[in-house]
Amino acid sequence: MRLGAMPTQVIDGIAPMNRFARRVFTVAGIYGLIVMLPQYFLAARISQDTPPAITHLEYFYGFIGVVVAWQLVFLLIGRDPERYRPLMLPAVLEKLAFGVPVIILYAQGQLPGSVLFFGLLDLTLGALFLASWRSTSDASQTAPALRARQANG
Repeated sequence: MRLGAMPTQVIDGIAPMNRFARRVFTVAGIYGLIVMLPQYFLAARISQDTPPAITHLEYFYGFIGVVVAWQLVFLLIGRDPERYRPLMLPAVLEKLAFGVPVIILYAQGQLPGSVLFFGLLDLTLGALFLASWRSTSDASQTAPALRARQANG
């Protein structure tokens, strides 16, 4: 057994911890799309409600595009956590890349509490992604054993 892995019993062809990873990544991807896609239409409103105005729209839309692309990666991981396990660690970094700077900027008095909430939410998702990585078996180790079981039984 791999260090940090939890023993799992396969039920209906899916290990319980893989079910956990499926749920975590699928919920994160759906949530992220719900939150981020409307941002494409809110640049003017954001500029008005939270000055200073957005002056470089290419950075604003580029940020949204990258985040939306990551939500699609989360949905992909959620479909097959064992297969896409190597993407889980970069997914953790994606969450840290927003969450950590938000905490620092909030501590310096440069961000409102509403943004802090979303930064903390990203850090929570990052922790869940890491837990998913730790608990999901490596497909390269489990696939041969699963094929052998299916062939024998």
